[in-house]
Amino acid sequence: MAGAPVMIGAGDIAVCGASWDEATAMLVDSVLAADTAKVVSAVFTAGDNAYPARAGLISYFPLCFTPSWGKERIMKLIRPSPGNHDYDSGTGTPYYSYFGERAGPPGKGYYSYDVGDWHVIALNSELYYSRATPSEAKEQEDWLRKDLGLHSSLCTLAYFHRPLFSSGDHGGTREMLPLWIILFEGGVDLVVNGHDHHYERFLPQTPAAVADSVKGITEIIVGTGGASLRRVIQPLAANSAAQIHGHYGILKLTLGTGVFRHAFLDTNGRVWDSGAGACH
Repeated sequence: MAGAPVMIGAGDIAVCGASWDEATAMLVDSVLAADTAKVVSAVFTAGDNAYPARAGLISYFPLCFTPSWGKERIMKLIRPSPGNHDYDSGTGTPYYSYFGERAGPPGKGYYSYDVGDWHVIALNSELYYSRATPSEAKEQEDWLRKDLGLHSSLCTLAYFHRPLFSSGDHGGTREMLPLWIILFEGGVDLVVNGHDHHYERFLPQTPAAVADSVKGITEIIVGTGGASLRRVIQPLAANSAAQIHGHYGILKLTLGTGVFRHAFLDTNGRVWDSGAGACH
């Protein structure tokens, strides 16, 4: 897979007054600085990009995000997705204003792009909550079906904030089941989430949590971008294959032709859970 494009990122990132987001930003920046072959194609975020000092403060992204992940080298490649704290203002306006066209159509928060032989989809998990209407969720679902239909020949990665499956404090978010059903039926290979503040990887599985090595989706949680870390709950969720808690870091995905590699890089320079998978 030498020379294959790479994506790096995490969720649950910038907290005003904290320093761990700056540590993960240094890690991202070091990967980009060492990338003489220019294989890093995108820096993704899995939601909760910034935690405001107080709700409704329009400037909290410049105050909290810019000093860490908002640096120029990262922002040139950033491809965000929104989380619940990105809507703390009530409308998500600070998120959409700060990231602009990088965040997709204003107020929607979902969009897609290609990385090498892969199709990549950023979704908005917050359209399933009280701040949104049922029609907004349905619009995203209709768009997702169409988008997957137009790119059915490619390996596919989707990322959004809230995971359907998790062994963390929040646990699985059942509201994500409609999205997962569409992703599963559309042949998606890999889903990346945040929301729970740990790292966790699941075996390929169906939306009903049945292990499926043929058509199943691999889910990876990487809510380790800088917000306070949390524990993993026992017993683990079904099909949980790897869990790392107590370490800040980022996920590195190498997207080859028909295959991918994954690795969790922590801020102390250690590489965890390095492995590979194949597309459907």
